[in-house]
Amino acid sequence: MIASTKHQAVLTAINDNKELEGALLPILHQIQHDLGHIPSEHVADIAEALNLSRAEVHGVVSFYHTFTTKPHGQHVIEVCRAESCQAKGGREIEAAVKEALGVDYEQTTDDGQITLEPVYCLGNCACSPSIKIDSQIYGRLTTQSVEDLIQSLRSEQH
Repeated sequence: MIASTKHQAVLTAINDNKELEGALLPILHQIQHDLGHIPSEHVADIAEALNLSRAEVHGVVSFYHTFTTKPHGQHVIEVCRAESCQAKGGREIEAAVKEALGVDYEQTTDDGQITLEPVYCLGNCACSPSIKIDSQIYGRLTTQSVEDLIQSLRSEQH
């Protein structure tokens, strides 16, 4: 996507939402939805439109895990790192996912298809350990079952 198209998407989100009470979150959600990320180079535009500092906008973007400043792959895998998942083998699941993908957290596979993200609770504690692939949560995972999920995801892409 060329820079002017990104800029236009940001301006559209600002214009669509700037009159709302608490406009920052709706603007950020629209940009994230339309572009797949919040371009860092446009944080100043958002701040200026809302009479906020760039630090305030950046603070909101970096606080919420749903916002990212880098484009994600076609699929996003989130590994739960909360206490319940950790107590039930989450570290082993984390290692298996990283090894299967060949990436660390906040990275995207070389083919641009899968981004790996940490998350600090998926709300699936009774079925720990858990991951989320796109919008689907999987629980009671083993290293083998998570490797099978990743293999299945990759085979769907080809």
